[in-house]
Amino acid sequence: MQKLIDGFFKLLEFLVVAMLFAMVVMVFGNVLMRYAFDTGITVSEEMSRYCFIWLTYLGAMVAMREGGHLGMDTLVKVLPVTGKKVCLFLSELLMLMCNGMFLWGTYQMHELQVTNISPVVGISMIWIYGIGYVVSVVMGAININKLYLLLSGQLSEKDMVQIIETEGLKEAGAQLKDVKA
Repeated sequence: MQKLIDGFFKLLEFLVVAMLFAMVVMVFGNVLMRYAFDTGITVSEEMSRYCFIWLTYLGAMVAMREGGHLGMDTLVKVLPVTGKKVCLFLSELLMLMCNGMFLWGTYQMHELQVTNISPVVGISMIWIYGIGYVVSVVMGAININKLYLLLSGQLSEKDMVQIIETEGLKEAGAQLKDVKA
């Protein structure tokens, strides 16, 4: 099962790169066409916007799995283990509720988006905004898994602080401490 999940997230990472590449090609090509030939590719403006929407949501799923979203850990770091558990529980529960609302909102807008056709490309807008179904379910599953690990006692105290520092920040923090000393 873990291989399947890892494969799914590798696919998401590939799609993020593909969307970014497509955006660069379309926008650069359009700029080049406007500058050199005084014309443009009408479809590229709309499709690059749609790629950006998908890129954002796909990237959010990958970042959530890796713990790469922004957060504040100043308070959580100094709390005792019970406080960390409570904060993590509330955090995951609130995110799960937000994902539930996102899923419900996408469902509520489904009929409107199916009948709403994009002006240039001519596709149903559900192909653009239907990503909300995938995002809310995947992120909700991550929240449920984290809650399960927390409630079953499988998370270490370190795992309860959800902020991941990058190597550059760790090095900068160490240099700052050296300068202060």
